[in-house]
Amino acid sequence: MTQEMQFKEIVAQYCQVEPEEMTNDMRFREDLGFTSLDFMSFLGELEDTFDVELEEEDVVQVLTIEEALELLERLQQEA
Repeated sequence: MTQEMQFKEIVAQYCQVEPEEMTNDMRFREDLGFTSLDFMSFLGELEDTFDVELEEEDVVQVLTIEEALELLERLQQEA
């Protein structure tokens, strides 16, 4: 399974959209229906799954799946 698909599988746990139906321009709140609590839980799961540490200043700028994937990739390269 690719990292992107693994990421989308995690996203799918918090919304009513199947991973295969997600597009990278989907926004967490507006398109996927994430609440603040969903997003915080989701971030914790990302940290555990991908062994990264997310900083608040980076996370508050993330609105779409693509932005989240880019941040994740950047953090993994820095590690």
